[in-house]
Amino acid sequence: MISPFDLTGRTAIVTGANTGIGQAIAIALAQAGADIAAVGRSPASETVEQIRALGRRAEFVSADLSTIEPVQRIVDETVDKFGDLHILVNNAGIIRRADATDFTEADWDAVIDTNLKSVFFLCQAAGRHMIARHAREGGGGKIINIASMLTFQGGIRVPSYAASKSGIGGVTKLLANEWATKGLNVNAIAPGYIATNNTAALQADESRNAAILARIPAARWGEPNDLGGAAVFLASRAADYVQGHILAVDGGWLAR
Repeated sequence: MISPFDLTGRTAIVTGANTGIGQAIAIALAQAGADIAAVGRSPASETVEQIRALGRRAEFVSADLSTIEPVQRIVDETVDKFGDLHILVNNAGIIRRADATDFTEADWDAVIDTNLKSVFFLCQAAGRHMIARHAREGGGGKIINIASMLTFQGGIRVPSYAASKSGIGGVTKLLANEWATKGLNVNAIAPGYIATNNTAALQADESRNAAILARIPAARWGEPNDLGGAAVFLASRAADYVQGHILAVDGGWLAR
């Protein structure tokens, strides 16, 4: 019997796949059988090598998602190299920290453009391809957006990040509403406090780090690998009736 989590024959785009959460998700999808288009501003050589070592195909797609200029090219290059596109993981994101009274327009625009605008338009480009294929031959597609604890909460000193991740929650639900009957599943993963480059400042802040750990029932920061299983689930047939859901992988943070 074929496992409902088996991704053999599927191609996935994973943005921000060179390090951290994106790298871990790309490798987890490959372990489940998917081929990977690893998208990023800097080469994802390590990610590509690890995926190929698993016997899966992997190619790097160079793109700077601070604008929507490369969005359609990402989809086109992926389809050209792999023959199709079945899964999109929108992981690439940035963060800027400052008090709300001092926050600049430049930092606001940079975060919103990367974390929300480019995500929507990459969903649009991938969705058009997946919807057209589903209409021709069935098969559908899976879109997974990376949300945040700040999809649910306000945070501190990250106004544009909080706004962008709240927006990811809304866009995920909207696309699920529109595309559920067109063969697509659109969901999101909300990581808790994960030890990555984006959270290095928090990890280094002794008082904030202690406060964060005190609230996490699991009593530890998450690791990028903790997101892999959730991504495989949402990308697989096991999640065919899951729509517009934001799956928290947070060590119990929201439950506290």
